This record gives sequence, C-alpha cells and structure tokens, in this order.
Amino acid sequence: MFSNFLFSLNRKHLLIVLLSLELIMLIMFLLIYLYMLILGSFYFMVLFLILTVCEGVLGLSVLVFMIRMCGNDYIQVFSIL
Repeated sequence: MFSNFLFSLNRKHLLIVLLSLELIMLIMFLLIYLYMLILGSFYFMVLFLILTVCEGVLGLSVLVFMIRMCGNDYIQVFSIL
C-alpha cells in the first residue's frame, strides 16, 4: 500500500518513479517467496528475479538516455521523446 502511495505521489522525477517500482517488485518478491515456501517450488522465484532485473536495466537505460538527451529526468520531458 505504501509503495503504491509513493508511486502515485512522486511523479516529477523518473528516478523516483523507478525506485518506487523497484520497491513494489521487492514487496511482490517477498510475497512470492512466502507463498513458494509453503508450496516448496522455487522455480517461479528465479524467473521473477530475472524479469525484475530486466525491468531495472530497461528503466535505467531509459533514465540514462533521457539525461543524455534532455539534461534532466523530469517526467514532463518524457512526452517530447
């Protein structure tokens, strides 16, 4: 709940939005871990971690692209790209 609040509240900088998304993914990983602990299967957790890392890499590459092209990471500039 708190991470969703952070995600909707801080929408000025792309870096803050990406950090909020990573917090949401961390909470989801914890919930999946607790669920898989009961079932005894951890293969889905590995797949989820791989997808989370790919999401983080794509987000950081967009952030670096925006900073190189525009000089800042404001969300308002994102519509220009």
